[in-house]
Amino acid sequence: MNPLDLSLYLVLDPDLCGGHNGMLDTARLAARHGVTVVQLRAPKWKKRQWLQTATALKALLDQEGVPLIINDQVDIALAVDAAGVHLGQADLPPETARRLLGPNKIIGLSTSNVAHLGGAPLDLIDYIGVGPVYATTTKLDAEPVIGLEQFGVLMGAKRLPAVAIGGIKAGMIAPLIKAGADGVAVVSAICGQTDIPLVTRALSDEIAGARA
Repeated sequence: MNPLDLSLYLVLDPDLCGGHNGMLDTARLAARHGVTVVQLRAPKWKKRQWLQTATALKALLDQEGVPLIINDQVDIALAVDAAGVHLGQADLPPETARRLLGPNKIIGLSTSNVAHLGGAPLDLIDYIGVGPVYATTTKLDAEPVIGLEQFGVLMGAKRLPAVAIGGIKAGMIAPLIKAGADGVAVVSAICGQTDIPLVTRALSDEIAGARA
C-alpha cells in the first residue's frame, strides 16, 4: 500500500467548481500551491462524465505530482489508473475494493464514530476520513456533525492516518491538527473561490503553522 500525504486534501465538487473545465482549472491551481491529494466526487454524474473528467484529471495531476483519488467508483479508478479510491460506509466493502484494485492502490474509508473505527479493516485500507466535524452543505447524505470534542476522542482511538472532513474553512484547521489529524479535507474552502492560489496557500500555511 502506498503512503499518502494527507496534509491538504481537496475534494472536487462539480457544482461549486463549475463542471468539467472548472474542476480541471481548480485542481491544477490548487496542486501548484499546496494541495497534496485531490479526490473526484460527483455523485450525480453518469459514468461517461466520470470517465472523461477522471482521465483529464489524472493526466494533469501526474504532471504536478499529486495523486488522484476517486470517490466510490472503483471501475473508474481502474480505468484511469488513479492512485486509489475513497469509500463510504455504504459503498463497496473495502475487502471487495482491495481485491479489485490489488495491493498497491490507496483505499480510504469514511468514519464518524468509534464503531466505524473499530470495524475498519486495518490490513486493507490506508487512511480514514473522520467527520463531518462541522456542518456541511456539500454532502447532503453526510453523517451527523460530530464536533471538535468528539473528533478529538476519535483521534485518540485511531489506528490509521486520518484526515478531518466536513465544513472546514480557513481559521478552523489548527485545533484539528493539534487534536491529531494528519491532514484536512476541504471542498468549498477552495472550490469556487475567486483566487484559488491565494486560498490554497493560506490553508497550507495554516496547517504548517499548527504543526510547528
